[in-house]
Amino acid sequence: MTRTIVALVGAAWALIAPATVALAAEPAASPGVGGDPRSPGQGPGLVGDPLFAIGAVLLVAVLSVVLTLGYVRLTADRDRS
Repeated sequence: MTRTIVALVGAAWALIAPATVALAAEPAASPGVGGDPRSPGQGPGLVGDPLFAIGAVLLVAVLSVVLTLGYVRLTADRDRS
């Protein structure tokens, strides 16, 4: 029983100990030159292609509705006359 507790505490320490070390280059803040680093020279704004993302979501929605309706249609109760 004691070995199990020691092993669990050791495993927990092995997982927590690396998170306690700060790996920063320096404690000072970096100068905010150049605006938003995600979009070069444009400042804060949308990142990526929002129209593609909206289209992908709509495609998944329509596809899920079609597949669900097809499944319900194919597996409908056939005993009714």
